[in-house]
Amino acid sequence: MKTENTVWHDQHVVKSQRATLKQQKPALLWFTGLSGSGKSTIANAVDALLHEKGQHTYLLDGDNVRHGLNGDLGFSDIDRVENIRRISEVSKLFIDAGLIVSTAFISPFAQDRAMARNLLETGEFIEVFIDTPIDICEQRDPKGLYKKARAGEIKDFTGIDSDYDIPQQPELHVKTAELSIEDCAKQIVSYLELNGYLEA
Repeated sequence: MKTENTVWHDQHVVKSQRATLKQQKPALLWFTGLSGSGKSTIANAVDALLHEKGQHTYLLDGDNVRHGLNGDLGFSDIDRVENIRRISEVSKLFIDAGLIVSTAFISPFAQDRAMARNLLETGEFIEVFIDTPIDICEQRDPKGLYKKARAGEIKDFTGIDSDYDIPQQPELHVKTAELSIEDCAKQIVSYLELNGYLEA
């Protein structure tokens, strides 16, 4: 519940000044895809490439955030919505700091991804659909989650008994079954270069 006794406090240093200092255009790379699709791995590879180029970045990983900020949330639809709401607001703060932010979350619901997009200015939200067929995700199953979900040990598992809304018009459509991790990362960094994000 929002309090009525808070007033927005304007700051002397604004986003454009922070971005100019960093010589880059702030952006949120929103990695979405099924569990095991490669979101975190590719986001890490992108972050490393950007770091090598001298860009100012930060990576917010779904599992890591659930160890702290979102540690009180489960995986019901309601909790998933709140999970994305919180990370969207945190991402907005990082964007205000002038950073290029990567978030690696399943974020299965289109309306939640739209909410995150609407928090930012035009051009700041870049939806990155990590498109990996579910059979390949199950073959990888790095955490053994699909096996547990199929056995009924995990409920509300995306792609099994909870829906995933496939992005209809993502800025980036990355097909991991056809590309190496390195090539996936290069595809994303090339998009940033071509669209002027890596220069003030």
